[in-house]
Amino acid sequence: MQSTRSRRKVAPAAADGGESGDKLEQLLLSSAICNGEDLGPFVRKAFTSGRPETFLHHLRNFARSKESEIEEVCKAHYQDFILAVDDLRSLLSDVDSLKSSLSDSNSRLQSVAGPLLSSLDSLVEAQNVSKNVDLALQSVTSCVKLMELSSRANHHLSNGSFYMALKCLESIENDFLDKTPSSTLRRMLERKIPEIRSHIERKISKEFGDWLVEIRVVSRNLGQLAIGQASAARQREEDLRMKQRQAEEQSRLSLRDCVYALEEDDDDGGLGGDENGYYNGNSGFDLTPLYRAYHIHQTLGLEDRFKQYYFENRKLQLTSDFQVSSMTPFLESHQTFFAQIAGFFIIEDRVLRTGGGLISKLEVENLWETAVSKMCSVLEDQFSRMQTANHLLLIKDYVSLLGVTLRRYGYPVDSLLDVLSKHRDKYHELLLSDCRKQLAEVLATDKFEQMLMKKEYEYSMNVLSFQIQTSDIIPAFPYVAPFSSTVPDCCRIVRSFIEDSVSYMSYGGQLDFYDVVKKYLDRLLSEVLDGALLKVISSSVHGVSQAMQVAANMAVLERACDFFFRHAAQLSGIPLRMVERGRRQFPLTKARDAAEEMLSGMLKTKIDGFMTLIENMNWMTDEPSQGGNEYVNEVLIYLETLVSTAQQILPPQVLKRVLQDVLSHISEKIDGALLADSVKRFNVNAIMGIDVDIRLLESFADNLAPLFSEGDANQLKNALAESRQLINLLLSNHPENFLNPVIRERSYNALDYRKVVTISEKLRDPSDRLFGTFGTRGAKQNPKKKSLDALIKRLKDVS
Repeated sequence: MQSTRSRRKVAPAAADGGESGDKLEQLLLSSAICNGEDLGPFVRKAFTSGRPETFLHHLRNFARSKESEIEEVCKAHYQDFILAVDDLRSLLSDVDSLKSSLSDSNSRLQSVAGPLLSSLDSLVEAQNVSKNVDLALQSVTSCVKLMELSSRANHHLSNGSFYMALKCLESIENDFLDKTPSSTLRRMLERKIPEIRSHIERKISKEFGDWLVEIRVVSRNLGQLAIGQASAARQREEDLRMKQRQAEEQSRLSLRDCVYALEEDDDDGGLGGDENGYYNGNSGFDLTPLYRAYHIHQTLGLEDRFKQYYFENRKLQLTSDFQVSSMTPFLESHQTFFAQIAGFFIIEDRVLRTGGGLISKLEVENLWETAVSKMCSVLEDQFSRMQTANHLLLIKDYVSLLGVTLRRYGYPVDSLLDVLSKHRDKYHELLLSDCRKQLAEVLATDKFEQMLMKKEYEYSMNVLSFQIQTSDIIPAFPYVAPFSSTVPDCCRIVRSFIEDSVSYMSYGGQLDFYDVVKKYLDRLLSEVLDGALLKVISSSVHGVSQAMQVAANMAVLERACDFFFRHAAQLSGIPLRMVERGRRQFPLTKARDAAEEMLSGMLKTKIDGFMTLIENMNWMTDEPSQGGNEYVNEVLIYLETLVSTAQQILPPQVLKRVLQDVLSHISEKIDGALLADSVKRFNVNAIMGIDVDIRLLESFADNLAPLFSEGDANQLKNALAESRQLINLLLSNHPENFLNPVIRERSYNALDYRKVVTISEKLRDPSDRLFGTFGTRGAKQNPKKKSLDALIKRLKDVS
């Protein structure tokens, strides 16, 4: 656009020079064409002015002027073009010659360089092989050294030289592992080295564990020997004291004074050991496995963990040593108990002094404080369980010897001596505990068989001595007692308890201690003996004969309890009339009731087997049974057999209670049979048969009158009241009387009206047979049936 403007400025300048108008137009047109402008305005102007020929003329002039310019340019450059073409032609021939020369040179170069290139490839390959061989030699050398170290490590492992094996592993890790050329071998080593270390740790831990097991036995033996030497020293002192005071009575020194005297005279270092007081006799202890395990763990970098592991395990062992076996009396196990603890701390003293920091003095002191606290607790607990003062003195003596022994090693024992000085004695708790064990043993061995006494002294020892005889007349021998051997054994245990209790209370100087004795006697009977009997009844009694024997035993023990309180009063110096005036309830009530309940339950189970025969009854029979149904005959045979056996060992009152419960159960089973869904209907004849059954049962109860009082016999019959009243109601001509409160209270007080409704609906009149209504249509309804229907309707309305 700038060039156009410049040219437009030139054109007018030419016109201003005096050119004509046509020349001006020619110049403008030329300028527009050169500038590429739109010629539309020129065309319109030409046609508007009517001079298109002039416009065409100007165009032709412009074309001619341009053609001449082209020709001039072509003429000016033609010679240069011709020269350039010639130069190109001459250059083309040179290029062709150069090309052929290069091709020949290339061919000669290829022919000459081919063998050289082959030799060069061989050289490079040889150099690579040489490098690989060198690397292989280095690798093999490294692997050989690595294998030698590994073999040495395996050899040390197999010989148990764990420290040397660890050193080999350390050398492998530091010198060879990172330089190992084989990635497979490196991965194997990286995997195996931790495994080997873990293996060494497990092996050394196992050895340490074995040592922990062995050291417990060593501790016990060491403690016993140390305490034994202290005891020998004490015995020498006592012998010397006896010689010095032969003409005087043995003075009663306190335990603490005795300990001080021993400490003043015993200067020989203790345990026959070295100058530091360590034992090194025939029963010495080996700490090598411990120190070896400690050294190996130090090498593994696990020193702190092993210290903690050692401390925790020893603490657990000490805690285990604190366990007092309940199966062995403490009087028999206390020496082992205290000797184990004494040996433990003698060993810990050695480890503290020679272990190189394996355990600190503070940790040993903490263990000792824990041990002292536990021993004090055990002593306080066990002092409440000792049987006699003599046993207490034996315990005190051994604990004081323990104190003397451990004081030589620098352990403070004042707390133990303080416990001994307290003399806290819960004597009766011990007696109760011992009696509980004895009663459990006696009851566990009971065979639940009647006791046979062949001689009079046996009768006197097992019956008369406890005043459990039922007659003052000495029976003929051999005599079969109504009770099992458990009864006199239990009586002996209770009597021994009374005598020990009175002996202890008497020794205390208390004058009126019967109430205390009676209180603990009540606990023995109502808690210990009653509980033991309940446990035996619930777990060890099998069969009717055993249950019957237990019930008989309970009746005899009831008489024995009166003797126990009288015996306690006599030993306590209390008049018997005071005991009679303050007679207590039978303390073994729970066991007695459980025994009778178990016997009744077993009899009921047996009866239930016979009562299943009631399902075979014909409930729509044409004629009533005259001799009783099958089930009742079986029941009666069993009951008669039972009574003939039971009356030999069971007191009448016990037998009455059991039979009353059984007869009541039979009554319930009869009612249950009538209520059962399997019985859809029954007639009067069936009810009359059941009436015969109940009469037979009532007759059985009446026949027992010689065994019981008249009132007891009536109570047995009353056990059948529910079934009797139900049958009476069903056989009554006026069953609606059940609705009369007075009659109901007098004759049907045991009946539930819901049962009455359910059973009465099943009762069918003999005319109510299948198709029977067709022949009796329009007949007058049975008044009894009508009354029963009215009763059912009224009872349903009430419900």
